[in-house]
Amino acid sequence: MNRPQDHLAEQDNVRRVDDVTSALEGLVTVLGQEEDLSVVLRRACLQAVQAVPDADLASITLVRDGGHYTATSTGDAANRIDQAQYDAGQGPCLEAARTGTVQRVEVSEVARRWPEFTAAAGAAAVVSYLSAPLFIDTEYQGSLNLYGAGGDGFGALDAALLELYTTAAEAALRGARRYVSARETVGRLRTALTSRAVIDQAKGMLMAMHRVSADQAFDLLVKRSQEQNVKLREVAEWFVADVLNA
Repeated sequence: MNRPQDHLAEQDNVRRVDDVTSALEGLVTVLGQEEDLSVVLRRACLQAVQAVPDADLASITLVRDGGHYTATSTGDAANRIDQAQYDAGQGPCLEAARTGTVQRVEVSEVARRWPEFTAAAGAAAVVSYLSAPLFIDTEYQGSLNLYGAGGDGFGALDAALLELYTTAAEAALRGARRYVSARETVGRLRTALTSRAVIDQAKGMLMAMHRVSADQAFDLLVKRSQEQNVKLREVAEWFVADVLNA
């Protein structure tokens, strides 16, 4: 027979899972409305606090060119804790990014494992740390970090919830990155096609005006481009405009 406390614990677990689901739904909504990855990362950071109610602060650490930086956070306190880890070259967020494993540690264990970080953090009012690896693609990777300022610290369920949230968020962020990349590729192709069209138009005009071959007309455009130190497309655009406005 279930005891009342067992029933309460079950209800609490269900509520926590619902919190994660709600946070992910909020993130998906943003992905449908926003294309700027920095904005999406910020919302993912804010939603992480909702996904893990024991968290008081949150941040996202990214690795770039061998260094680390905080892409977004819930406030200056989280930034300072992150920076203390970067300065010391050690700490839970760096360990999560480096090893690809969730780091759940209490302040006493942090002092033992990473004393230089503890010294750099100074009087940071944090009693527990929880960091999960975050891998979007080869350009964007790091960790999602939660800091608890009170209570009993992060439990195993908190770690499982953060890992669940981070895994789903990674998939959503990868989708956003692919969309942005595809849009940029289409833009470059459109520019290339437009450039090709105006260059071909300029070549046709030169061929008709000077009775030269396509190769000779192209060489004339290249020569003008080199003389004026401007892009070939711009030379073609100017030439076409001059002819049409003459």
